[in-house]
Amino acid sequence: SSGINAEYIGKCVETVNIPVFGNGDIMNFEDYNLQKKSSNVSGVMLARGALIKPWLFREIKEQRHWDISGQERLDIVKDFCNYGLEHWGSDDKGVENTRKFLLEWLSFAHRYVPHGILLYPPQRINERLPIYRGRNELETLLSSPNSDDWVKISEMFLGKVRDDF
Repeated sequence: SSGINAEYIGKCVETVNIPVFGNGDIMNFEDYNLQKKSSNVSGVMLARGALIKPWLFREIKEQRHWDISGQERLDIVKDFCNYGLEHWGSDDKGVENTRKFLLEWLSFAHRYVPHGILLYPPQRINERLPIYRGRNELETLLSSPNSDDWVKISEMFLGKVRDDF
């Protein structure tokens, strides 16, 4: 993605007589505020930013950055797994469905860089920062771009993957 075109969205807002919602590249409350102000939209949709940082809604509401710990992030993963098992069931099919969606989500969530270790905050959605060591091993594991590590994370809550996985 090359970023939003706030000028174009603003022209759309002026042209139509219905609510217009902005969309794209929101990763922090500053991005949200800028999009609302610069395009005069009725609201802003969040997508990738919310997949990377599910607490983004809280940050926007509170107008602050949340330097979430590795343990707090792992608790969100645990909740995700519990919701998946509740929805699809805890039989083999339910576990595998939950794992499939968890691994897909982790392919976004690993992109989060803790606010407290950013050299130039806030993080931008299109920034691809080099692999880094977290403040502890859990933070490093959660930031890994390696899908084998995502499988390890899934095994913490969903058990060992099948041999044919």
